[in-house]
Amino acid sequence: MRTPAPLLVVGDALLDRDVSGRAERLAPDAPVPVVDGAGHAVRPGGAALAACLAATDGREVTLVTTLGEDPASESVRAMLAGRVRVVALPLSGALSSKTRILAGDRPLLRLDEGDGRAGGSTREALREIAGAIAVLVADYGRGTADVLREALAEAAGRVSVVWDPHPRGQAPVPGVRVATPSASEARAFAAGEAEPGGPLRSAARDAAALVEAWRSTSVAVTLGGRGALLSYGGTPLMVPSPQHAQGDPCGAGDRFAATTAGLLADGELTEDAVRGAVHAATRYVAEGGARALAAGDHLAASDDTAFGVRPAARGVSSGEPHRSASGGALSWAEDDAVTFVDDPTGEALRVATAVRADGGTVVAAGGCFDLLHAGHVGLLQEARRCGDCLVVCVNSDASVRRRKGESRPLVPLADRIRVLRALECVDAVAVFDEDTPERLLAELRPHIWAKGGDYARSPMPEAELVAGWGGQTVLFPYLDGRSTTGIAERAALTPHALGVAGGDRR
Repeated sequence: MRTPAPLLVVGDALLDRDVSGRAERLAPDAPVPVVDGAGHAVRPGGAALAACLAATDGREVTLVTTLGEDPASESVRAMLAGRVRVVALPLSGALSSKTRILAGDRPLLRLDEGDGRAGGSTREALREIAGAIAVLVADYGRGTADVLREALAEAAGRVSVVWDPHPRGQAPVPGVRVATPSASEARAFAAGEAEPGGPLRSAARDAAALVEAWRSTSVAVTLGGRGALLSYGGTPLMVPSPQHAQGDPCGAGDRFAATTAGLLADGELTEDAVRGAVHAATRYVAEGGARALAAGDHLAASDDTAFGVRPAARGVSSGEPHRSASGGALSWAEDDAVTFVDDPTGEALRVATAVRADGGTVVAAGGCFDLLHAGHVGLLQEARRCGDCLVVCVNSDASVRRRKGESRPLVPLADRIRVLRALECVDAVAVFDEDTPERLLAELRPHIWAKGGDYARSPMPEAELVAGWGGQTVLFPYLDGRSTTGIAERAALTPHALGVAGGDRR
């Protein structure tokens, strides 16, 4: 395994505190909860948290941040010592700190203190930026990125720069590789309104607008537990969370940005870096989030863990949502002859109608699905995680022949439907006989039309149709090296395949 590349983190350090206990009664003098048995914990916050998370990946991390001589600054310095190299800028005022009051896992109140801001740059900080091979800007609106803006703009023209923006900060410098706002931040930056098609459509619109406004190479909008949406300005790529993690999400955005920047520093493609970041953020939440990186009187410190990291107390539930009740109505004969209901498309329409009536999100995906392989399964699983039902639109045999040639399909329609229906992530299958599924889509009217990432540079005539009713076309990461044609060609070269072709069915 290669050594992870070093990373430079530039941004505003904060001090985070948690006061956590039980809330089982109200105060007698006011209708407010009383927190009993409170434990106190502190941890690095803001850019300092992002730097610590990057260091846990085994990489050498330098943090350029603003620190003073106040108690909060000294606490952050002490927690970073030995883990992250710090290059400090002068601080005007006291370091910002935030204190969360929690009852169990539920925040009740947050107290913000300190209004310190960066007092200027230093030669050492400028040298660090000039010599960096990759940069993460963790902007928390306290001025560190502002006083180094010119140097960061020069770096963006030379190396990979990931910019995690803040509503109180300036826009990213032009040319950053990836900007990573949350969905609410993206909407505020883009000055957009909620779209009738739902949060995914809104995020896609905002991301495309910000790619242009910020002149960024790409924008990855984080969607909480749903994953992230990556846009280069056209049809976006959706990267759903692999699992539904239950836990404290505080700091998950820092985990996402730090992982993205680190993987880009290691030479990964943007799509792969974002996918790795989604998985890392999901694990981070499942393993306790920021509270697992805290040190305090209610955490058992360990010599071999940073800041008293302890085993996760929260679980990760399966990423596969439950099947809708109406999704199981498609029945199959139990004998060798594959028989399906007379009208699978009608059943798919009923499933979509029922989910839509319940306020759910209908997802559709389409294709031949001839010789179902891992690339197909990955696409369908990730598409299903984005909604409440998945309808697969499959080409009829005649449609496949027109598109692929007289030798296709290798697997007849009835068998293809049966295999698709056997997948836990598929709620219904619909069939279309045309070359493209526009007519069927107009009947289904899905909220999300899912396509594989190999369509990124191909025309998609159905995208405009889907947008007409407020739907959103999204791409999903393409599992490279998997194709029906490739599998068929390799199978034809094997002795077993030749034997079967000659009639040997042993």
